[in-house]
Amino acid sequence: MTYKLLFLDIDGTILKSDHTYTETTKQAITKVKENGVDVFLATGRPLHEISDLAEELDIHSFIAYNGAFASHHNETIVNEPIPKNSMERFITIAEDNDHELLMYTREKNYSTNLERPLVQNFIDLFDLKANAAFSPAVLDKVLGATAMNVTPDQARLYETETNFQVSPVHVNGAENCYDILRTNVNKGYSIEKILDLLGIAPEHTIAFGDGMNDKEMLQTVGEGFAMGNAHDDLFKYAKHQTATVNEEGIARGLEQLGMI
Repeated sequence: MTYKLLFLDIDGTILKSDHTYTETTKQAITKVKENGVDVFLATGRPLHEISDLAEELDIHSFIAYNGAFASHHNETIVNEPIPKNSMERFITIAEDNDHELLMYTREKNYSTNLERPLVQNFIDLFDLKANAAFSPAVLDKVLGATAMNVTPDQARLYETETNFQVSPVHVNGAENCYDILRTNVNKGYSIEKILDLLGIAPEHTIAFGDGMNDKEMLQTVGEGFAMGNAHDDLFKYAKHQTATVNEEGIARGLEQLGMI
């Protein structure tokens, strides 16, 4: 089989908990690129927070905001902000339940309360740089959002419409944090748009992920790998299981396919 596209989640897949990656992981990515495979970073992170990593790994194509934005070598393929009226409802839910929201636009990460320790902990945990206080003026520009200080039962409050679902942030230290996702705008949706644009069949694609926000991505590609450290519920959606991020899971999976 000739593989043409590789989609890589970042946190827990490329990056370890200390925000570093192994040299073996970098070498594996470099090797498949040299063999003609186009590599995408496919993340819940906002685009402006992954530029340094992209430069280090020499990657120029992206799925960000859990699929609400996608680009291929500077060509925008997907750009779908969350509807303003939905964001207004989420703000009200957060206010009524002592939650906090972090909302991601193309430029910044907007917080409902930057001074609250749990928000600062989240910002530090993901090493987020472009942070600002929320303003209603950005409500029509939000591409993704994370709710914090949310119990599992309360998470359902954000599933206000059939189009919305929540996914626990699968990183140690981010307990009671949930990404607010759309069922029809996700990493798998962006991959479908990319494949249609490039004229590539799913069987020629590979993806690696570790969180439930990677579910649709792993289902869409031909060869989906769940990392060994993945959320327990993710494994049933993956064709393969590989080693953990600390054990060179990307490299081991690519070896399994005979790519390195």
